Amino acid sequence: MEDREMSKGHETFDARAEVKRIRSSRAEARRRLFRKSRLDRYRAELVAMRQAGASCADLAVWLRVTHRCKINRSSIDRYLKKLPELSSKTQKTVNLQPDTE
Repeated sequence: MEDREMSKGHETFDARAEVKRIRSSRAEARRRLFRKSRLDRYRAELVAMRQAGASCADLAVWLRVTHRCKINRSSIDRYLKKLPELSSKTQKTVNLQPDTE
């Protein structure tokens, strides 16, 4: 009975082929799934307000009041950290004060 369950159409068991099949299926499962964020539609506004000095809590309130999008402050922080516009290497500061000399 054990031989019938093992064979199932195969006369011999190929260990290398099975390991290769298992590893390829595991590699496919590990691939990152890219999902669209709810924040993508407000990306430009979020970046502009963050560069103007708004905190993530300020942005969360703005989203909730203006766009009825309830999202946590820490989620906004994680989203903004992934954006190339706000990476720490190229972060630009916006001067809100007019130059008076």
